[in-house]
Amino acid sequence: MQNSTNTKKNLREYVDARRLVFTAMLAAVAAVLQMLSFKLPFMPSFISFDFSDFPAVMASLTMGSKSGIFVCLVKNIICLFTTKTGGVGELSNFILGCALVIPAGIIGRKINNYKGAVIGSVIGSFIMGLLGLASNYFLVYPIYEKIMPIEVIIGMYQAINPSVNGLFECLLIFNLPFTIAKGLIASLLTLPLYKKLRPVFNSYYRQK
Repeated sequence: MQNSTNTKKNLREYVDARRLVFTAMLAAVAAVLQMLSFKLPFMPSFISFDFSDFPAVMASLTMGSKSGIFVCLVKNIICLFTTKTGGVGELSNFILGCALVIPAGIIGRKINNYKGAVIGSVIGSFIMGLLGLASNYFLVYPIYEKIMPIEVIIGMYQAINPSVNGLFECLLIFNLPFTIAKGLIASLLTLPLYKKLRPVFNSYYRQK
């Protein structure tokens, strides 16, 4: 009986170590992808697109929401060393990343199959967009205003679409669909690979 207990303990420690290593690897990949961000012509120049949510979604679906959150946290800590927004962009990226990976991980485990991963990722993408609308309006942009006046920020939106008025309308028309699309793209990149890797990850990996 004692040997059986020790074997289970050793197995759990081995699996936890593998989970930590795999999560750290995904965080490193996510940090590199975030540094390789690029501008889009239909968004203001201070907003960039990157594929760094892809590793975070993968971590959340395969190993649980905590691993996804860890990837989001580590990649943004790393990117703080090269930030061009005084950390505001990294704060927003972390908030939005968590809004995506937490529902994806929770629903993906609750509906423990590929369909659950799809549902969780899609729901997470829309939550990401909605939370982004609120967090940008009440938190991120008020902080960023200390770096760039709000009139200048709104003016950059109006340079693309002169009909927008006020910060909330700018966020609603530009940021909301952009953020949802960003989450859906990350999910589309993740799901085919997840489908192949899913059998590799046993029940230990999917514990939160």
